[in-house]
Amino acid sequence: MLYVTCAIIEHNNKILICQRSERMKLPLKWEFPGGKIENGESKENCLKREIHEELGLEIEIEWVLTSVEHQYPEFSLRLYPFLCKWTGGSLAIAEHVQAIWVNKSELQNYDWAEADVPIVNAITQLWS
Repeated sequence: MLYVTCAIIEHNNKILICQRSERMKLPLKWEFPGGKIENGESKENCLKREIHEELGLEIEIEWVLTSVEHQYPEFSLRLYPFLCKWTGGSLAIAEHVQAIWVNKSELQNYDWAEADVPIVNAITQLWS
């Protein structure tokens, strides 16, 4: 089981979403940015580190959402989502094909990684 954090980063009423590269697992699927928790690392520290490493952004965690467990054919993961605010840094993509800011109402229009779908559904309900 992989233990992974993800950030739903809000800024100016938009949410940052990222498209996985062709060389990653789940190629070209959309996801909320984040990454694997390292040994001895808190979920919150993991999330801040990953967002800084992968996107060059500083974030503030505002809310913890319910975790999601998902079994893919090749691996399983537990995803820990956090609602966050962008507090600094400039967007610089290190691993993804693209990272874009979308309106909350547009989240359902993307081809999401399966583990992210329950999070998309939950936050869509939260903001409707």
